[in-house]
Amino acid sequence: MRNIIYWILSAFLTLALAIVSLRYVTNFWLLSFVYSFQIHLGVLFVAVSLVILAVRRHVYGFILLLASVFLIAHGVIMLREFSEDHGVADASPIFRLMSFNIAIDNWKNSTAITDMVLASNADVVNLLEAKPLTFHLQQLFKVYPYHIGCDHGKDSCDTLVLSKRPFVTRQVASIGSLRKDRLVISSVDFGGQTVNLVSAHLSKPYFDDYQMGELEDLGRALRSISGPLVLAGDFNSSAIAPSIQGFLREQKLKTIAPEPATWPSGAGVLGIAIDHIFARAPLRPTSLKRLDDSLGSNHSGLIAEFVLDGGDQSSAAR
Repeated sequence: MRNIIYWILSAFLTLALAIVSLRYVTNFWLLSFVYSFQIHLGVLFVAVSLVILAVRRHVYGFILLLASVFLIAHGVIMLREFSEDHGVADASPIFRLMSFNIAIDNWKNSTAITDMVLASNADVVNLLEAKPLTFHLQQLFKVYPYHIGCDHGKDSCDTLVLSKRPFVTRQVASIGSLRKDRLVISSVDFGGQTVNLVSAHLSKPYFDDYQMGELEDLGRALRSISGPLVLAGDFNSSAIAPSIQGFLREQKLKTIAPEPATWPSGAGVLGIAIDHIFARAPLRPTSLKRLDDSLGSNHSGLIAEFVLDGGDQSSAAR
């Protein structure tokens, strides 16, 4: 009986390891969300490996344990690849940005979310699925007189970008073919330095291959932008998902690792980071924190501060 249990558990764990390890062979869209959980699954696999070894101490059990540890270690290494160094941490931040997917059906918390935004002291606020704030817009506009989005009633209120300073440029576009107007490209002057601000909301990775098309469109948009750049939004994938990794490498985007877990919000630090704030040199993030309260959303919001590398004040955004 002990041998039967041992081999049954070993077979199931071998299959699970093989599925997660497919990322090293192919970036199959149906498994993209699984890849985002590589570190979490690695921890689970280590636990199962230890159970297997407790049932029967055999060399194959140690091989499974080693493979599980490798998944964890490589996941951590992948996260560190996009980590920004902190060599400019002593410089004064030039602006603060908040990004939060408030959930499109989160009407009962709309007043609390509005109060939280107004109290955030953020210079720019990126709100996704902002429909519940429809009846609080005028209150928000008193503190943030410049905005993009939510101009034609609640049915058009999806992405809402708020700013205390006027926009130098502004554009609303679509990425992919699943949903419209989920890309906002703007720029704001902060003390003589123009910074590009990009808001993106990607589809879930298991919705066929829509997310791959969205990343291609987003990449083309970012390649046309020069100067300091911030990309914020809901990617519905971790930074270790192969498609997101390739995108970050191509665009030379960085963040602060480890990123705060944002989904599901109820899981706290045990969740994964699928909401992101990235920056491209000469802009650098100096802090990245999760908001204290998700206020009814299944996502946690983020707030970040940025400085310019080397005090470069000459690079104008296009």
